[in-house]
Amino acid sequence: MESSNRFGQGLWNTIRKGRLTTTFTLLGTLSACVLAGSILTGNVSAKQQAVDTSDAKPLVIPNPVTLSNGFSAIAKQVGPAVVNINVETLPKEGNNANGMRGPGGRNPGGQGDQGQGDQDLPDLFKHFFGGGPGGQEETGPSRALGSGFIVDPRGYIITNNHVVDKADRIYVKLSTDAENSTDPGRPATVVGVDKDTDIAVIKIQSSTPLPTVKLGNSDGAQVGDWVLAIGEPFGLSETVSAGIISARNRSIDEGADANGVATNEFQKFIQTDAAINPGNSGGPLVDMAGQVIGMNTAIYTQSAGSEGIGFAMPSNIIVGVYNQLIGPDHKVVRGSIGVVFRAATSSAVGRMYGSANGGVIIGQIIPGGPAEKAGLQPEDVIVSVDGHPIKDGDELIAIVSNKHPGSTVSLGVTRLGKHLTLDCGIANRAKLYENQGKADIESNESGPSDAGQSKFGITVQALPQQLQSRLHITSGLVITGVKPGSFADSIGLVPDLAIVEINRKPVTDIGSYNAIASGLKSGDDVVFVVRDPTHPNNGTDLIGGTLP
Repeated sequence: MESSNRFGQGLWNTIRKGRLTTTFTLLGTLSACVLAGSILTGNVSAKQQAVDTSDAKPLVIPNPVTLSNGFSAIAKQVGPAVVNINVETLPKEGNNANGMRGPGGRNPGGQGDQGQGDQDLPDLFKHFFGGGPGGQEETGPSRALGSGFIVDPRGYIITNNHVVDKADRIYVKLSTDAENSTDPGRPATVVGVDKDTDIAVIKIQSSTPLPTVKLGNSDGAQVGDWVLAIGEPFGLSETVSAGIISARNRSIDEGADANGVATNEFQKFIQTDAAINPGNSGGPLVDMAGQVIGMNTAIYTQSAGSEGIGFAMPSNIIVGVYNQLIGPDHKVVRGSIGVVFRAATSSAVGRMYGSANGGVIIGQIIPGGPAEKAGLQPEDVIVSVDGHPIKDGDELIAIVSNKHPGSTVSLGVTRLGKHLTLDCGIANRAKLYENQGKADIESNESGPSDAGQSKFGITVQALPQQLQSRLHITSGLVITGVKPGSFADSIGLVPDLAIVEINRKPVTDIGSYNAIASGLKSGDDVVFVVRDPTHPNNGTDLIGGTLP
């Protein structure tokens, strides 16, 4: 039995030894195969260059295909007449060394499309953009870039006034000029500028006729029409962007000048979402007929770049300004009748003063002006000019400003429900307003509250003597407080306004004020005639609503 066990163990050991031998044999074989595969693969990769490619066909660039896209045709047509404008402003003595900027967010001594010159502009409105590449020494000249377009083959170019304003040197590069960073371009001279519309005309010399754009009629532009903006954004020549007309006749409120006169009375823009960026100022806005219907002027932005809201000055305005700037006097002369008008801020004002169906309510008569001589009075409503009905103040300005100083117009006027026809002369607007000053703000004295607080939600007191002098009136009340959520608060009355009338009845003292207030009931229209001590030269304003 024992010999039998030994025999079994020996047999098992022999089998185990056989298995190990087989295992090692298999492993060795697999390793050899892997190594051989790697060698073979390497040989194949190395021999790819030797593959016979006699049957491969070379790729061929096809002939150009003209697609049904009018954009490219328009760009080729207009592009040669679009120019790059490079301006230099030399350092001026007395410039602020600490980098402080002057009025309007511009650099003292130098304007144009400054890369940083727009940081102080109000809110999001960017009129000044397009700094040149790189920086410069603080003691050296400042540089800025803009665009323009040629309208006369003899070298007359239209651009924005803010591109060339106060520049010491102006250079122009044509689309055909060689790209050379050391060559600023051809010297240009200023023919004339109009700050009211931000339009400038400059001229370069040329021995041969220059390519020109074709001007279109901007009145034909419709919201939704395709347009192209062409210019030199960031100094990148012949850049084209596409978009649509987003709105027409767009106004941008930039406040009043030092004389209390609105600075944007003659600026009615075409709004577009075509990309307008730094350096596009002065470039053309082109319709799908290849005609220039506007000049890219400004953008709304939070990033100093395009965000889809750009503004272009309409070509019809540009043409009128250009024709005057190339005249013998090289300036724009506008007519005026010498009034400051107030828009009807509510339907109550319109019903009370007869302007519900159109017309312009006079807020102030300029002393010595044509309106005063013609017999016009504050709170008169101008409803027509030479028989043409007047819809609003914009229409009145458009008609009167185009009249030549020295001429006469016939005004249709409504006064206290009666219709009058008055002949009124036309004066030079610039001369008429040049003496209009702006007084300092003066605080009011405190005083007792009035008895009409429950009716309107305001407290008033007698107008202090110093405010009477400032406002050139002899009586009235000053608002000392406005209750939040009250009727007065809802229509826009604020503290410090001086009340001189309510519903055409003079307010001379607390007694007259309370008498008027006590006669009003819920549902009545109430119109306050007020004066603003912070703008004493702006005349009266009308604020009204319907009592709840």
